[in-house]
Amino acid sequence: MKIADAVKAEIAAAPEMTELPTLAMLMERYGVSRGVVLRAFNVLRQEGVAEPVPGGRWRVIREGEGVDRRPLAERLVEVITTDGIAVGESFPSTSTLATRFGVSRPTVAKALDKLEAAGLLSATRQGKRRTVLTVPNKKERPTL
Repeated sequence: MKIADAVKAEIAAAPEMTELPTLAMLMERYGVSRGVVLRAFNVLRQEGVAEPVPGGRWRVIREGEGVDRRPLAERLVEVITTDGIAVGESFPSTSTLATRFGVSRPTVAKALDKLEAAGLLSATRQGKRRTVLTVPNKKERPTL
């Protein structure tokens, strides 16, 4: 608990902090085992202060910060309605969507392929942008 409390104090003192220190850093700093640090991380997770992210790191969760946990393909379906994209209009580029959602371009490309398979977007070809084939109905979401 002491390590968890110390990390919480560190988070409160540094509003720009987005990631927790690594396991190795905390083990060295406090002279404890890996298991003790992992228990401290689990306390932070239970209290809603931090969450694990891919790559073995932990992300700081700030109060009032909402994180959308739905699959990216589902969130991309909403882009059509929230951005007011009509049938036949071009869909935002992979790079634009990667920046908007804070993910890599290959991750966006996989999600776009799912929308293409569901019949919402046209197939992409070199030099041609994807276009919207159908506007999703809020009551009926395609299975992705």
